Amino acid sequence: MPEAVRAVVMTGPGRPLELRRFPAPRPEPGGAVLEMVASEVCGTDVHLHHGRLPGVPYPIIPGHVNCGRILETGGPLQDVEGRPLAPGRLVTFFDVFGTCGRCWYCLVAKAATRCPKRRVYGITTSADEGLLGGWAERIELKPGVRVLPIPEGLEAEDFMGGGCGLPTGFHAVERAGVALADTVVVQGSGPVGLNAAVFASLAGAGRVLVIGAPAARLQAARRLGADDVLDITDVPDPADRVRWARERTAGRGADVAIEASGTPAAVPEGLEMVRDAGTYVVVGQYTDAGDAAINPHAHLNRRHVTLRGCWGFEFTHLHRALLLMARHVRRFPWRELVTRQYALEDAGRALADMERLAVVKALVRPSV
Repeated sequence: MPEAVRAVVMTGPGRPLELRRFPAPRPEPGGAVLEMVASEVCGTDVHLHHGRLPGVPYPIIPGHVNCGRILETGGPLQDVEGRPLAPGRLVTFFDVFGTCGRCWYCLVAKAATRCPKRRVYGITTSADEGLLGGWAERIELKPGVRVLPIPEGLEAEDFMGGGCGLPTGFHAVERAGVALADTVVVQGSGPVGLNAAVFASLAGAGRVLVIGAPAARLQAARRLGADDVLDITDVPDPADRVRWARERTAGRGADVAIEASGTPAAVPEGLEMVRDAGTYVVVGQYTDAGDAAINPHAHLNRRHVTLRGCWGFEFTHLHRALLLMARHVRRFPWRELVTRQYALEDAGRALADMERLAVVKALVRPSV
């Protein structure tokens, strides 16, 4: 084994990324070391680089959704079904660890995403602790980290084409309670919105409408089965966009609308697109981008609208989303969402390309 491995380090908000060498990790008892195949560059990484998330222990190694091959384990390693995972197996893992299983949120609310002990690879793990982010040649899996084998028939490019948007989009659709034949509007054509559109279709939606930009992302929405799309750059007036949605729903509005844009102004606009007694799910406001004005009477109470937030995802969403991907990968070409792959040395360029929406999905791959 080499004496050192390379990793990309984000030293602080707004600072240039650095390529550093770290001691080659050895697995702890119950843990493992992966040789990285690919790591996602997502909107969260852009937020991290701008310092928009609280409590980040810079310097960090970014990359919270990853795919790699088991290099070494610290004893027997199993998946959730109890099947052994041996060196050489292509796997991913649930990036959240450390949830206590003892607090009120874990035990009573059954909302582990709110556990105060919750930690996330590539986000709340410091580079001073070791290789705990995916923009590296290797990554260390702590004891208790949940490892998932990539199912037969899938390759790394398929899973990484879904990336963190895969389980997040799944969670949003689950929160929405999409019913058979529902019309669903998705605001936002980034990875979360695109995956929400996919899972809305798999949940039985009769029609899926996607609103977003730029054109390349809307073309991707079409390839993933969206029935109609609207480019917000062509229709800048929110009232016209609401009219567009209502014209496609007999004037009533959509049964379900999912906000995956990250823009606060999208929320009151989306509420106007939902029918009376419909459901609106907000999943895109991952950081505090500002306020939006809504009228509680006109938007919610009088119209009997259900409004739900959706924060991240849990293991169950990743596990079930991966099973559905394996079953439906021929219908939904997730790997086509990967626009470009970058070497470790080019991680800064990948981050810049993602920020300016020049790519749908960017991957960091040490082997490139």
